[in-house]
Amino acid sequence: MNAPNPHHLMGAYVLGGLDAADAALFESHLQACAACRKELAVLEKVPMLLDALPVPDAVALTAASGGSESAPATVPGQLFDELARRRRTVRRRWAALAGAVAAAFLAVGLAVGPMLVRPPQPDATYSVAAGSGLQVNIDMARKTWGTELAVSGSSLPSQGTLSLWVRDRAGGEDRACAWTATPSGKVRITGATPIQLGSISSVELRDGTQRAVAVIAVP
Repeated sequence: MNAPNPHHLMGAYVLGGLDAADAALFESHLQACAACRKELAVLEKVPMLLDALPVPDAVALTAASGGSESAPATVPGQLFDELARRRRTVRRRWAALAGAVAAAFLAVGLAVGPMLVRPPQPDATYSVAAGSGLQVNIDMARKTWGTELAVSGSSLPSQGTLSLWVRDRAGGEDRACAWTATPSGKVRITGATPIQLGSISSVELRDGTQRAVAVIAVP
């Protein structure tokens, strides 16, 4: 590039678009031109601001403010101001986006959290009720060592000791848990038996005299 006035090289120099010969020519001009040195001190920040813009936007800004082909090829002050404004806008947009993403992850976390701590669903659930109001519910879960039984009941005997017995299909039985009766007749307790779920034929709730208070048959 050869230009009659090295001042016209200002814009290309700032953006790194000069070849070695023209860059040397412009730098030689700078030594003798205080006005160009002052303008260059302002425009040295333009490349950094351009990096914050999409290429089409930067080109459009330059075209809009460059004027005719005969106008000096420098970047005017209003372009610098516009680039600074655009950069602030980009920062605000990124901050808003980051906040929205954080809020989205928080919302997802709040929604997923209860599912993560929700207890595993039982493999089988049985219940029995009597005319006296007695009710017993049992959730059974398969385990490698046998079966876990989550027991809840209401209107149970309010005195003595109660126990839950599991009977297998071969006629054997095992006590899964025992507890002292509560005055309210309610209970929520977890028991365990080495009998596998598929081998259980029935579950019995017995009082302190080993009388069956409730029997649940397992198909």
